[in-house]
Amino acid sequence: MEKRSAEAQDIKRPEALPTEITPLTPGEYAMAEKKLLRKIDLRIMPCLFLVIVLNYLDRNALANARVQGIEEYLGLEGSEFNTAISVLFAGYLALQIPSNLILTRVRPSLYLPGCMILWGIVSACGAAVQGFSGLVAVRFMLGVVEAPYFPGALFLLSSWYTKKELALRTAILYAGALLSGGFGGLIGAGIQYGMDGARGLESWRWLFIIEGSCTVALATLSMFILPDYPHTTKSLSPLERAIAIRRLQDTTAQADEEKGTLLHGLRLAVTDYRVWLLALIVISITSAGAVVSFIPTLVDTFGYDKIETLLLVAPPYVFSTIFALMVSYSSDKFTSRSWHIFVPMSVGLAGYIIAASTLALAARYVALFLMLAGVHGSYNIALAWISSTLPRPIEKRSAAIAIINTVGNVAQIYSPYLYLSEDAPRYIKAMATDSSFCLLCICAALVQRLCLQRANRKMAQEDGTGAEAADDKEREMGVGRTYDERFRYVL
Repeated sequence: MEKRSAEAQDIKRPEALPTEITPLTPGEYAMAEKKLLRKIDLRIMPCLFLVIVLNYLDRNALANARVQGIEEYLGLEGSEFNTAISVLFAGYLALQIPSNLILTRVRPSLYLPGCMILWGIVSACGAAVQGFSGLVAVRFMLGVVEAPYFPGALFLLSSWYTKKELALRTAILYAGALLSGGFGGLIGAGIQYGMDGARGLESWRWLFIIEGSCTVALATLSMFILPDYPHTTKSLSPLERAIAIRRLQDTTAQADEEKGTLLHGLRLAVTDYRVWLLALIVISITSAGAVVSFIPTLVDTFGYDKIETLLLVAPPYVFSTIFALMVSYSSDKFTSRSWHIFVPMSVGLAGYIIAASTLALAARYVALFLMLAGVHGSYNIALAWISSTLPRPIEKRSAAIAIINTVGNVAQIYSPYLYLSEDAPRYIKAMATDSSFCLLCICAALVQRLCLQRANRKMAQEDGTGAEAADDKEREMGVGRTYDERFRYVL
């Protein structure tokens, strides 16, 4: 019995304080942690933010190229443009899970920028396409080489930040994706105005060349900026490294340096029902968010010229970025996830209903603001909910992030076919379907909340009665009393 209690204590509590931390008073530790957090933020956040701006610029360049006339030049007919949009995600989905598992064994500072260089080159190659087949080939390869970045960036964030810091950082990361929609329109307008026909090239070709070249340049620079993991980053002092590891141990009772096998981590993720509930939440959001790839198309139905259309694309993205940051700040402040999905998705639902109900230009433009605010505001929170619900072991968290992101992006294969040209300008079928996904997301988030609430009550009862650690089966599955007795799931 005494041996069993000792084993339980080892499971529930972090190891003794490292010798670098032991001499510090609580006040000194808090100051050192604050200084470290600022250093981490300066190393990670600006770099990941700028990279994801370029990631989404390259990914969504085709939407702006459509306004610039790529459809007419390449002779695309029927749903061929929609196919070119969706085929990117066929390649994107295939590599996410193996890539994120590989990332647990390699240096993120080299692996992620290496993938960036490849996708910048492929994106620039889009300028050379002469027909539908070439466009599809480039889009598919772009998906393949882009696949490692976003789930990899989420995994890197979860390796440095605690659950109370993660939602806001995830929102800042994803703000780059949101702002890229606005920047893309402005860049497209500038190229359309000043470079159409320059050196005999159409404006959409210059769009691919410029955005792809910028990606390669930033990727090269980021190799020298991005850190690796807390226990492997050489630029940290011994004290900073000890604090970085301890910060995560304080909320999960296990450090990322404690590694298992990749297949074991994958099995833990696949057999955990919470992974699939979170996947349902994310795919509901991404299905409703298919409108993002068609914002320039929707604005084009307003009847303005090319430059005005591209300029009008920017404001909804700026608004949704601010909204998403506010929602994420609130989520971290109140340590809440579910309510910060319920409210934004209700806002998005209102936008889809308005868009399907009227032909008035002002109302339809306002609807774009609400749609983007809804899907982007809730998406950040769903991503942060993954890491705070499935924190350890490292291989399980990595696999779970990749699985959920893969399932979520399946929506990008079928959802573009909702926005067919013959359904313009109201796209009633698309708006009704997206409204249904908003409701599905709210329901799935409610179920997830109830399940985690029940688990928290069970842990509280065990703590109150002096219950010992979970049995071996619970410990193996990564559920029950596997974590520190202070651990509770974020609701």
